[in-house]
Amino acid sequence: MATPADTTAVRIVEVAPRDGLQNYARGFSTEAKIAFIDTLSASGLPVIEATSFVNPKAVPLMADAVEVMQGIERVDGVRYLVLVPNQQGLDRAIASGADSVAVFTSASEPFSQRNINCSIAESLERFTPIFTSARARGLWVRGYISMAFGCPFEGDIDPNSTATLAAKLLDMGSDEVCLADTIGKATTEQTAGVLEATLPQVPAERLALHMHDTFDRAVDNIDVAYDQGIRVFDVSAGGLGGCPFAPGAAGNLATERLIEHFDRRGIPHGVDGSVVRQAIANLLASAPV
Repeated sequence: MATPADTTAVRIVEVAPRDGLQNYARGFSTEAKIAFIDTLSASGLPVIEATSFVNPKAVPLMADAVEVMQGIERVDGVRYLVLVPNQQGLDRAIASGADSVAVFTSASEPFSQRNINCSIAESLERFTPIFTSARARGLWVRGYISMAFGCPFEGDIDPNSTATLAAKLLDMGSDEVCLADTIGKATTEQTAGVLEATLPQVPAERLALHMHDTFDRAVDNIDVAYDQGIRVFDVSAGGLGGCPFAPGAAGNLATERLIEHFDRRGIPHGVDGSVVRQAIANLLASAPV
């Protein structure tokens, strides 16, 4: 794995166990999910988004979050990130042994209403006790901004709106803010514009990008971000994923594809792509539930 002093190195965040599986057409057993995460842990990935502590009625495929977190074999140096929508979710996450959590809001008002049934401002109010509790327990916190570039209901998002929201999440206590192209519509020009608006307010080392690959532009957008100093990128093994609340949201950028791209560019990442491919192959070969 690349050393922290290597300013050319990237940190790859694997989201398949959560973002990849929550919208998949079939369910997987808890044992299959655990085996999936354990194999990914052996690949050199520094961060794995393991599960989500949302209401099981809203996302049934994540109903076994506690069992997954208690069943995985944790590897030193790997961060196992979990999504929490509210204090109840945070309490469940803490009880399962989570030490890194993520909250999520949106740069689009109509999507916020459809996704989490509240306004953007109300979502930030919900986060206040989460940040307080997380800080009291020494938890690392990531703040997601969905629809940071464009929305199926609102259209293009004003880059200044995304930048202002990212700065608010940083001020509230986020260790890292992740800008998500939830429907994969961003062009390289939009990516550059959002980053140009955001970087004066949020340092590059505190920003991450989560690019979907709907129109096959994710790698190009990541190149733009890399050239602006961003070094943290979300991917999903096998390209699994999407958003159940966003029409047109296709799969995430495949981990294997980004690894190959970074290899061609000579950018250090520390991940063994063959192990990632084995992890997704084993998962897809498991019996459906």
